[in-house]
Amino acid sequence: MYIKEILDNGFRVVMENIPYVNSISVGVFVNTGTKDESKDINGISHFIEHMVFKGTEKRTAKEIAEAIDNVGGQMNAFTGSEYTCFYIKVLDKHLQIAIDILSDMINNPKFSEEDIENEKKVVLEEIKMYLDSPEDIVFDMLHEIMFKDTPLSFPILGTEDTVSNINRKTLLDYYHNHYTSDNMVISVVGNFEYKEMMSILNYYFCRNSSLKSKAAKKAYYLPRLEQGIISKQREFEQVSFCLGMEGIRRDSDDLYPLHLINNTFGGSMSSILFQKIREEKGLAYSVYSAPVSFQESGIFTIYAALGQEEILNVAKLISDEIDVFKEKLMSKSELAKSKEQLKSNYILGMESTFNRMLEIGKSELLLNEILTPEDVLKKIDKVNMDDIERVARKVLDRNKFNIAYIGNIQDSAFINDRLKEIFFN
Repeated sequence: MYIKEILDNGFRVVMENIPYVNSISVGVFVNTGTKDESKDINGISHFIEHMVFKGTEKRTAKEIAEAIDNVGGQMNAFTGSEYTCFYIKVLDKHLQIAIDILSDMINNPKFSEEDIENEKKVVLEEIKMYLDSPEDIVFDMLHEIMFKDTPLSFPILGTEDTVSNINRKTLLDYYHNHYTSDNMVISVVGNFEYKEMMSILNYYFCRNSSLKSKAAKKAYYLPRLEQGIISKQREFEQVSFCLGMEGIRRDSDDLYPLHLINNTFGGSMSSILFQKIREEKGLAYSVYSAPVSFQESGIFTIYAALGQEEILNVAKLISDEIDVFKEKLMSKSELAKSKEQLKSNYILGMESTFNRMLEIGKSELLLNEILTPEDVLKKIDKVNMDDIERVARKVLDRNKFNIAYIGNIQDSAFINDRLKEIFFN
């Protein structure tokens, strides 16, 4: 059973007590990511995520790390397009330490000039590491073309130029505008006592007065639903290829049919794409499909990593399988199998206190509601063949296909023309 509360300063809290476990996962979700950035400060959400670990008014970065390491806990954070999350997982007897540390980091980051300059070097190295990953690059390229001229086209890490130009005033302005009680959610899952939990949360998170976000609410950004192609020449051993198309927004019930389609088409080892392209033809090591959902939009992607001489062969196979799927869709037995697969993956994932903490925190932050596991399973079971057909027709629409690829391609003009012939008819 989920519990929703509001702290004295307006901080939203979502909790789930699981009395038979010995651990507790605590996360703070901040409603900010690349969607809130402008081009000149791209990467600032991710940079603040780093800086929060660099020390507070009363703890150094080393003291923060030691406090959690000394009790055998786990601590980390991540930044996405729509939100940033900081989390700690500890044994339940160390709950107070975890919340003390997490609240101090979130509420009192020091942002010293010296730490900012040092962390710039760390993030610039992270960007270089990312630039050595063609799979990461090609997905950013796809976002660049599908969300053109919007913040969802920006790389989460920022660029070398934007990170190098970050200064303390810019950081503080962004932090004070977005790290406010009305713009964050605390999520707690594990073994705890309700009254004690509320007392601890109010004590540590309400030391700062109630603050309201000063950031202007941004319009959400829809993908470009027209044909487009983007490519980059890089001396990689393989070509990374990505096909993108219209997807489903985060709060739509059509997301469930799309996930079922994905399981059958390219989301598992027994899927159509994996079996045809890897197992039968041996043309790629990595090939899969995946839906990506945002608050107001979504995209559906198909990815393959392959030898440069195989890009057109694999593209033709993907195109042919899209046509076959649109015509034949799924049999009743395939739909039943996909439902069992999706439900099993969901249930297995939700056995982790950490995953449950992520799920309810993200849902409260972005959707302002929490679906119970029973609700999710019912929505999966409710999907019928009419839903599959409707969503497949919407998503697998060639008029909305976008292509991105990167690799050592000698004649990209020729490849582009052939890819257009294959996909844009």
